[in-house]
Amino acid sequence: MESKAATGHDGGNGHTRAVLMLVLATAYWGVSFPIIKAIMDLDRRMAPGAGTWFVAAGALAPRFLIAALLMLVFRRRADGLPTRAECLQGLGIGFMTTAGTLLQTDGLQFTAASTSSFLTQFSAILIPAWVALHSRRSPGFLVWASCVLVLAGVGILGHFDWRSFRFGRGEWETLLCSLFFTGQILWVGKPEYAGNRPGPVTLVVFASEAAAFSLLALATAPNLGSLAAPWASPAWLGLTLVLAVVCTIGAFNLMNRWQPRISSTEAGLVYCAEPLFTSVFVLFTPAAISAAAGIRYANETATWSLLVGGGLITVANAVMQLKARGEAAG
Repeated sequence: MESKAATGHDGGNGHTRAVLMLVLATAYWGVSFPIIKAIMDLDRRMAPGAGTWFVAAGALAPRFLIAALLMLVFRRRADGLPTRAECLQGLGIGFMTTAGTLLQTDGLQFTAASTSSFLTQFSAILIPAWVALHSRRSPGFLVWASCVLVLAGVGILGHFDWRSFRFGRGEWETLLCSLFFTGQILWVGKPEYAGNRPGPVTLVVFASEAAAFSLLALATAPNLGSLAAPWASPAWLGLTLVLAVVCTIGAFNLMNRWQPRISSTEAGLVYCAEPLFTSVFVLFTPAAISAAAGIRYANETATWSLLVGGGLITVANAVMQLKARGEAAG
């Protein structure tokens, strides 16, 4: 069962602010897509012949290692050491996020970005389904309607084509990653962790992910030189720092602080705004990254699908906001 504090009953203003902060988190995650794509391109160039698992781990391990070190340096005195409950929550989130991010990143090398985006957002359906099963009560027509609108919007946004769709390695990995992301969202919203501090929890998440991805990178590296080479590249370092500071520290701190103030079901729908922001960022960031990193990564073009798909996602979240406000007023 979702706690009362996590369902928007803490007041309209607090609920609205929580939603806006989570939308900002999706914007941070949205810009991470072209950055990760560029980092993996650089990794492949510096380690030709490396396997896909190494390319994925090589892009992810430095991201969370830098984020953990920065959190340790700048937040340790303010927050102190994590409590037992904060460690348990952080390890749970870290496990779910590690598995989901690894599968999503590796799967992206075997399937189209549109397919990856569409399958990842299945968490929007899985969360209310789990809540309904757990509570033995349907979340209601408006919630299911919002889920359908979100999936339709993501499908249109990413030009998802059922005729060319097939289930290969990339599709299975991405669908599996949505299960782990569902677990991540539900774990953040667990009522027994409502008193935890976001800072220490986030530090534990980053430390666990840094350890897991570093071990995977070591295990799959073709040689030691392939591990050291990227750190000598200014372009790689710059992109990794942006990824660590903005898309990791910024986004995860917002998620861990504000998501417990709304329901897990609503959070899952809010997070579906991520592909909308990605679609906007890829209109101009690839060219800027290419110029700075010396790679070939072309901008994408704006189409009608950006307006239609983005509009459906926005309508779905607006419906959820009206539902939440109605429940708070009642």
